[in-house]
Formats: sequence, structure tokens, C-alpha cells
Amino acid sequence: MYKTNFSIGHSMKEILDAHVRPGGRLGRGHKGLYDTVNNSLHFQLGLALAALGVITSLVAQQMYSLPTYAFLAQDYTTQAALYTHHQYIAGFIMAGAFAHGAFFFIRDYDPKQNKDNVLARMLEHKEAIMSHLSWASLFLGFHTLGLYVHNDVMLAFGTPEKQILIDPVFAQWIQSAHGKTLYGFDVLLSSADSTASNASQSLWLPGWLDAVNNNSNSLFLTIGPGDFLVHHAIALGLHTTTLILVKGALDVRGSKLMRDKKEFGYSFPCDGPGRGRTCDISAWDVFYLAVFWMLNTIGWVTFYWHWKHITLWQGNAAQFNESSTYLMG
Repeated sequence: MYKTNFSIGHSMKEILDAHVRPGGRLGRGHKGLYDTVNNSLHFQLGLALAALGVITSLVAQQMYSLPTYAFLAQDYTTQAALYTHHQYIAGFIMAGAFAHGAFFFIRDYDPKQNKDNVLARMLEHKEAIMSHLSWASLFLGFHTLGLYVHNDVMLAFGTPEKQILIDPVFAQWIQSAHGKTLYGFDVLLSSADSTASNASQSLWLPGWLDAVNNNSNSLFLTIGPGDFLVHHAIALGLHTTTLILVKGALDVRGSKLMRDKKEFGYSFPCDGPGRGRTCDISAWDVFYLAVFWMLNTIGWVTFYWHWKHITLWQGNAAQFNESSTYLMG
């Protein structure tokens, strides 16, 4: 597919230009995209930062759950420090990816070169993109906070048995398929009679089932209703941060309030009451606001990680399960 040193295959430009959806639903598809990316350092940097941000967050998770260094598995302080370190770095890098995406749209984007391709159509559909993200953020926010508030009230009234507790059954099923027997699913490696389970001890990875079912390590965290709630709260933070950054980048060339926004650059002050009081609507202001949401979200992530692992390292997963379904202690 890709051209090699021996001139076999196609160049990336040829592949992108030919990538047009049948029926024309995506217009001219990826035509013009190769030159657009090639001629914009901001576009290239934005793509690189987005990839690096995802990888950095993945490193944060992998370093404690599957430690490559033998003694890291026993050094809990270092685990906590490395996880926090990498998640904060990932947050700043991802925010930077959107900032340089906005730089691209305001400085390097050429409407003629990208006429009716995927970039142009994304700008045309920006209201739909932002409204979907907004809906997801509102859904997550109201439902997650609603469950927390309900559970808080039930505890305050002395009736903890009336809490609404939702088990993450799909995640539990996946863990069970990999050998976690705690949840009662009789599937694949958690089934003593399955071929894979019988073969596991002799043919591949001896000790895997013992490790997965040991509650004092971070290999497969025991998960319950508290984890279900926290993950949706984190999803709320991620989606809201993304909503703000996406809106800032897609509106940087112009919005309904300010049609000629691109003429003012990435950052500009209030433009007076003649514009409908356009304070704090520059892409710079949007980025500034999104950074606080990013920091807020990573605060939730690291706080959750910390308390989850303290109970795991003590071999007392039930302590977290009992006290993680409400907010007010």
C-alpha cells in the first residue's frame, strides 16, 4: 500500500486523494489534506501532541498495572508519583494539541485548497458536533451527580440500603473472561471447566489466575458501583474539557456572534457592546478555561486512584466499595 524505498506502492498523497467515499456523502473526502498537513507546522504539532497525550496517559496506567521493573510493583509511593506525574503531563499535552489545532485554523487553513473536503465539512457541521458533545456532558453530569446526591441523602437519613448502586457488569464480564472469579460469571478463564482454563496452568503463563484473583495487586482491580460512578464522573470531566476545546478551535475562524473573528487573531480583548459584548470569546480565553477543567478532571482521577489503591494495598477492597458510592463522608 505505502511506497517503499523500492518505489513499490502508492505515496501518501495518492492514497489520501483517492480516499473519497462512494456516493459523495463526505464531499471530496481527503483531497487537499496532504498538502494542508505538509504546509502547516501547527497541524503537524497538533496531531503529534494528540498522539503523545494519549500515549502518556496510557503509560500512566500501564506503569502500575503491568510494571516492567520488578521492584516497582512493591514501591507504592513511586507508583503513585509516576501515575500522577504522567496523567498531569498527558492533560497539558492534550490541551496543547487543541490549542495548535486552533492556531492552524486561524493561521494556516486555506478554504480554497480544502473546498468541500473533510476539514471544510467538519467546520460546516460544527454546531452538530458541539451540540452532541454538549448533550453527552449534560447527560453525564446530571445522571452522575444525581446518583451521588441521592446516595448522600440516603446515608444522611440513615438508610444506606436505599442507595442506587449500579454494577459495571460489562467490565466485570470482561475481567471474568480473563480469569477473575469474584463476580460469579462462568465464562472462559473464570470457568474451571473451560479448555482455556485447564490449559492456562500448564501451557501458557503459569500463575496468571492466582495473580488476577489476588486482591492486593493492581493487575485487575476489583470493581463495583463506586468505580462505575467515578468513571462516569471522570467521563463528565473529559467530555466537558473536550467540548470547550473543540468549540474554541472550531469557532476560531468565526461564530454567529462574531463573523469576522479570524481577523482578530487567536487572542483579543473585549470588543465592546457594538458586538453584543464580546468579552472572553477569543480562542485564548476558551483554552484558558479548558485548562482549569482539565486540571479539575485530573484532580478527580488522581484522588480516585489514590484511595482505590490504598484500600487495595491494605488488602481491604470492601472498604472502598462501602464508602465510594456517595460524596459527603
